[in-house]
Amino acid sequence: MSTETSTFKHVSSSPHLRNPLTTGGVMMNVVIGLVPVTVFGIWHFGLHAALVIIASIASAMLTEYLFDLIAKRPNTLWDGSAVVTGLLLALCLPSQCPLYVPILGSAFGILVAKCFFGGLGQNFMNPALAGRAFLLISFGKVMTDYSYDAVSSVTPLASLNSGEAVDLGKMFIGLATGHIGISILCIVIGGIWLLVTDTISWEIPVASTISFVIFLIAMSGRGFDPYYLAAQLCGGGFALGAFFMATDPVTKPMTWSGQLIFGCLYGFLSAVFRTQGSMADTTTFAIIIANLATPLIDRMPVPQPFGVGKKGSSVIPGVEALNAPKRKSMIPKSAIILMAITLVAGGGLACVNMMTADTIAENERQAALAAYETVLPDMEITSDDALTAQVEQFAETGYGDGAFGRVYINEAVVGKDSSGNAAGYAISVSSMEGYDGEIAMSVGILPDGTVTGISFTTITETAGMGMLANEDSWKAQFKDKNVEAFKLNKAGGSTTDEEIDSVSGASITSGAVVNAVNAALDFFHNYVVAG
Repeated sequence: MSTETSTFKHVSSSPHLRNPLTTGGVMMNVVIGLVPVTVFGIWHFGLHAALVIIASIASAMLTEYLFDLIAKRPNTLWDGSAVVTGLLLALCLPSQCPLYVPILGSAFGILVAKCFFGGLGQNFMNPALAGRAFLLISFGKVMTDYSYDAVSSVTPLASLNSGEAVDLGKMFIGLATGHIGISILCIVIGGIWLLVTDTISWEIPVASTISFVIFLIAMSGRGFDPYYLAAQLCGGGFALGAFFMATDPVTKPMTWSGQLIFGCLYGFLSAVFRTQGSMADTTTFAIIIANLATPLIDRMPVPQPFGVGKKGSSVIPGVEALNAPKRKSMIPKSAIILMAITLVAGGGLACVNMMTADTIAENERQAALAAYETVLPDMEITSDDALTAQVEQFAETGYGDGAFGRVYINEAVVGKDSSGNAAGYAISVSSMEGYDGEIAMSVGILPDGTVTGISFTTITETAGMGMLANEDSWKAQFKDKNVEAFKLNKAGGSTTDEEIDSVSGASITSGAVVNAVNAALDFFHNYVVAG
């Protein structure tokens, strides 16, 4: 070996691809792209938003530095990825959240999703989103509180889902309630910068947006409604995810066709979670699930290698058999094993459910009885054949022909006093229009129509928001009120018996409860008293 050739440490055959971008350069471009939305967020939400951003970035950098120091690895702070992780996470947080939230979230994202898997280039999901998922699970109430300077915490999407009008202009500019990085205008400006500098390519932003719109049209029940679609695109974190998170070079597919598939998957999952789900966040889990599918997506569209003619064959005649790669299954072995484990576990759970069905039914019956006793205290709860017959006629079609939304009367029982006389009635009613689906409750009503109170048997609304409807202080608004029907007061400060103050930030939940109570009152007047 000559002296000249022995000086090279790495030798590989041509062809070579050259790209002027470095890891530090890519991260710098991302930071520059995030500058507009960061500055606007601080201007709009105030000084505390700046403190959240600083705390998040500092925590990310300190966590990575300490890990490198303890693990005796080279200092990787200078590649800029920790700064990007901290900044992205901060832009996804409420502006007034306590500073321990960004500190813990950034530490988790860097340490668990990045460092523990070998550092930059080895993480299987976006670290910023991993940190946000951790915070959503651990601090649900804080993560869904978007109040600032006494401004209502109701987000535009929550208002839209409640049937209220929203200001598309304010949503696009960013003059609305939400997380710090809410300005779509600034996000688009930053996204254009990333495209112009070749930091990202067009496939994922375009494919995800088109897919999101198509599946919203298909699943929202609104059809092609430009106003609704524009509000969905401008609300939440979809745009920030499409330009800055789903395009993460480490966790996205390698080929352009794979990125199209990845983008479509992100758009589809976002639409499903927006229209059918109940989580306060859709972007985080949509991208994380797509990240988990990246290895499988990379196996699907196989690019044509350099130096070959037809895909998978050599340009040199007669050596196709020598160069032909061994065929591999499109589905990884690990995926098959995981599927088998899932099927076995699912079958086991089904068997357990069958064996415990009677016990579950008895527990549900005891829960219903406890709710009846709560709203009809000191009374003997008994069934009534006439009331049962009245209830059964609404079992399939629902109650009230839609006047109370999708409401069902489940059961009606009588509360008797010590003399055996009917002293009250308890009506079990369900609204299927809660933010998280079904809300079931018992409504106690005296013979003169006075509501004695309500008691929930099923309520799984968002922690810190819709679940506040189960607080005694909120339920007390119905107690000892004799009205024909209640009215939801979203502005608060009710002064009359029929007005019910909405739970702040949970008008959907509040409206569903009020509708259910009104359905119970209507049933009482038309089928109990009249019957």
